[in-house]
Amino acid sequence: MKKQQIKKGRDITSARIMSRIIKITIIVVLVLLYGEHFGMSLSGLLTFGGIGGLAVGMAGKDILSNFFSGIMLYFDRPFSIGDWIRSPDRNIEGTVAEIGWRITKITTFDNRPLYVPNSLFSSISVENPGRMTNRRITTTIGLRYEDAAKVGVIVEAVREMLKNHPAIDQRQTLLVYFNQFADSSLNIMVYCFTKTTVWAEWLAAQQDVYLKIIDIVQSHGADFAFPSQTLYMDNITPPEQGR
Repeated sequence: MKKQQIKKGRDITSARIMSRIIKITIIVVLVLLYGEHFGMSLSGLLTFGGIGGLAVGMAGKDILSNFFSGIMLYFDRPFSIGDWIRSPDRNIEGTVAEIGWRITKITTFDNRPLYVPNSLFSSISVENPGRMTNRRITTTIGLRYEDAAKVGVIVEAVREMLKNHPAIDQRQTLLVYFNQFADSSLNIMVYCFTKTTVWAEWLAAQQDVYLKIIDIVQSHGADFAFPSQTLYMDNITPPEQGR
């Protein structure tokens, strides 16, 4: 299903780009073919086109830059219509709604239209999470220091749970290790990937994993740590009676 959606997005993009190229080609051919009927010679048209092209190029540098960047977006295909993209370099994130000659329209997650000049994509990094094959679950389990003797068995129980979880992809990296003596807790790292990339399904899988971790910790008589401080007070003078 996902591959079909990606292919559909690419097909829409390809169709729109090819349609625009064909329209421009037809217009140019018609002007060249029928220009002589209106008293314009072919050599004159070509000369005028060359001079006009130079003038337009000097006056519309940014427009041409966006135009050719749009062409490169078509050939490189870093994203297609319907893809979720984001840039770590700029505040750009959302779903690609349209790839035009000059600008690309992106619909943000709060349904605001965002118009990005095509030339910008040649100077920034673009992530395409819509084409990822898995989603990652990563978290840290913080246990109390008084549960130190139970850390080993809890680590093994959590690892075994993930190895048998239907939503976890066993072909991907799966790590569960005690990895840190923190100020108030003994930390266990959990790192794995879900089979699905659909956000809602990933959230459901992550929630199920977290709930199972809670059950494992509590079933072993342990509990989760929370930030705490111990205050030691020496030589405290008791208050005098009657005051």
